Amino acid sequence: MGINNFKRLLAHGSRLLVFLIVVTACSGSRAWAEDYFNPALLDIDTPGQGKTDLSIYEKGPGQAPGKYRVTIFINNKQTDNREVEFHLQHNSAGHATLQPCFTLHDLKSLGIRIKKYPGLNGGARCARLDAIPGASATFRVSQQQLLLSIPQSALGQIPRGYIAPEEFDEGINAGLLNYSVTGSNSRARQAGMSDTSNQYVNLRPGLNVGAWRVRNYSTFSRSQSGGNSQSDFSSVYTYARRDIIAMKSEVTVGQSSTPADVFDSVPWTGAQLASDDDMLPDSEKGYAPIIRGIAHSNAQVVVRQNGYIIYQNTVAPGAFEINDLYPTGSSGDLNVTVKETDGSEQHFVVPYASVPVLQREKHLRYHIAAGRYRSYDSSVEKAPFIQSSAIYGLPYNFTLYGGIQQSKHYHSQAAGVGKNFGGLGAFSVDVTRAKALIKQRASSTGRSWRIRYSKDFASTGTNFSLAGYRYNSKGFYTLEDTLDSWTSNDDWSTPQQKRARTEATIDQNLGAKWGTLTLSLVQERYWSQQQNMTSVSMSYNNSWHGISYSLSYSLNQNTSNHQDDDNSDDNDRLISLNVSVPLDRWMHNSWASYNLNNSKDGTTQNIGLTGTALEGNNLNWNIQEGFSTTGSGSSGNANIDYKGTYGEFSGGFSQDKYQRSVNYGVQGGVVVHGNGITLSQPLGETIALVKAPGASGTRIANQTGVKTDFRGYTVVPYVNAWRHTTIALDTESLPDDTDVSQAAQVVTPTRGAVVRATFHPRSGNRVMMTLSHNGKPLPFGATVTTSDNDSEFIVGDSGVVYLTGLTPRGQLRVIWGDAAQTRCTARYELPENAPHGQITNLSAQCR
Repeated sequence: MGINNFKRLLAHGSRLLVFLIVVTACSGSRAWAEDYFNPALLDIDTPGQGKTDLSIYEKGPGQAPGKYRVTIFINNKQTDNREVEFHLQHNSAGHATLQPCFTLHDLKSLGIRIKKYPGLNGGARCARLDAIPGASATFRVSQQQLLLSIPQSALGQIPRGYIAPEEFDEGINAGLLNYSVTGSNSRARQAGMSDTSNQYVNLRPGLNVGAWRVRNYSTFSRSQSGGNSQSDFSSVYTYARRDIIAMKSEVTVGQSSTPADVFDSVPWTGAQLASDDDMLPDSEKGYAPIIRGIAHSNAQVVVRQNGYIIYQNTVAPGAFEINDLYPTGSSGDLNVTVKETDGSEQHFVVPYASVPVLQREKHLRYHIAAGRYRSYDSSVEKAPFIQSSAIYGLPYNFTLYGGIQQSKHYHSQAAGVGKNFGGLGAFSVDVTRAKALIKQRASSTGRSWRIRYSKDFASTGTNFSLAGYRYNSKGFYTLEDTLDSWTSNDDWSTPQQKRARTEATIDQNLGAKWGTLTLSLVQERYWSQQQNMTSVSMSYNNSWHGISYSLSYSLNQNTSNHQDDDNSDDNDRLISLNVSVPLDRWMHNSWASYNLNNSKDGTTQNIGLTGTALEGNNLNWNIQEGFSTTGSGSSGNANIDYKGTYGEFSGGFSQDKYQRSVNYGVQGGVVVHGNGITLSQPLGETIALVKAPGASGTRIANQTGVKTDFRGYTVVPYVNAWRHTTIALDTESLPDDTDVSQAAQVVTPTRGAVVRATFHPRSGNRVMMTLSHNGKPLPFGATVTTSDNDSEFIVGDSGVVYLTGLTPRGQLRVIWGDAAQTRCTARYELPENAPHGQITNLSAQCR
């Protein structure tokens, strides 16, 4: 750069530091007197050039007007994060402040009752917030926070986490393909055994057109052993789906399955309309009771569960209702405290426990499906049927639910009720009455009773998460059992009739140092007495000084009463021990592991090393050595998995005394869009397409292995539907000659959408330019704008300004005041041999 330029930069930095210190000192002492910083101090080197208008930094907010992404707080409660336009205004004391420009629609989306205050609409685009008595807005520039103080009487009931329907983005039209290809080649090591090879292809193509999502799922497999080969191709499902936001529902046409909330799930080919609870705010999803009370002043309501504060807000005098509690995922009574302004308090308890079927008061969950039964067995009759169900939340913590199933071979009706009893837990009980016509048999009528229970014992740390019992009378068959009996084959058999099913799960917290214990039970019994099934498992998990370990035991019994069957008793007990030890002290991001499994077939032990590598930890590796008494003897394997820009790649090698195998795999996604084709890692249900032309090789924040391709495009493979998601470029990985004015965007996709996140990187030269006007350097603090209006720069000492993203030739606009003589334009042209990625020194006249 040269010693003179270095001295110039040093002087510029020193002058800027002195300026900031003086301004800070002046602003901090205004409580005593109105201090004044004389800009003439900056005019020492540029006499007669004019003074730069620095009032916005001297007395004003310290940031220029414009659009900024801010976090919005209403009455100290975080409400939203969005881009807000700020205008410069002067308050009653004459001080300049940045005030938000909200439209009436913006205020309504924030929960403000705009109809109550006609003065908000002052005829201009920006609503007059001062039309609400006592309302104010404060912009914390350093923290990018907008603090709104709004009287409680001006706020309506907006659920926490609410997102206005206008913000939902249906995305762009695009073609999609998810693919997975895996295979293995094994060479036999024993005489009489054959070499084998296997290949498996999984394809999930899709098409997005407007709000419609078309999806298919197809598989292909091939295996070879010796001279024999067989292959199979199947289409698992194909459907078209779209959301209906106004109804918080979605419609599906094609092949899918019914929900399993009231009846057992049934596969179908036809159409379905069903509610989608994911469209609801988080504070309205799941079950939580409504809290009602009366406040005598502007009181603070605090809600605690198991000793933890889960809700806090201020309510106006009079009756209040809190219906936007987040579901906590556990049971436990809600202890409510109402703190009045005079210091007095009210205390009451709201019982809270939940089972899956419970709904919030006035909330309806429903579905209706009509079509033909779909079975993997092509010989099964594709009988038409209709199924519908509804679940509705009633007052007093009751939930009512029921449904019907109708086919020419089957008729059933179900009805049930759920209740939150608080301290006693939550219950639901239902009954299903069915009439089934099994092939070549008379019709059969039966009933099925089901009861479910959930309870959290906070004092003992026990979570009885779900216990269920179902009893079927001898003549009861499900719709799937009935329709499966109608085959075109003559070798049909009567379906097994389940008599009873019992299931339970218990989680016990043993304390901070003693870990957790989990117990589970599943048992089924059949009317035919030919087979009973019992599965019991117990696991213990804990950690000590970073070392995690678990011990589990399971018992599986499948007993048949056929005395002449040598294999009638198929029981097994399995004991498993797993230990993981971090090795960061010796090897970064690596762990040593040991596991032991013991069953009736023998004992298997494995010891291994696992870790991650590369800059983004996108390479996973593991090495394992084992020994088994089941007959395979000693074994070993090594595997790697790499997540890259264009897909995910895996490979490995393994061997035991029977064979030596090599396995491989590649999986990823392809997105075809208006700007071309983009390859990516495997795609989730909802994705974001990043468009940043010119910023090749740039990483995406918080995404392992995701980088822009050579054109500046990439895909964020997993994005939450119906929620705000921030897509951000990792600015440290931008090319040396590229910068970006806004590195983060918030997207709000609908389910299955391909939303576009567009960034505007500026690629070009970096220049240290000396600007002069009328033979004198431009004043300190002057603003320089490029011809594309995309970036602004500040002139430093002696007219020097640091510029980035410059094209080989162009012009710059400079402003340092309001008068015409305080504005000028400079044209420049870079030398042809300007070094790429380095700083070029240049001078230009501003006219």
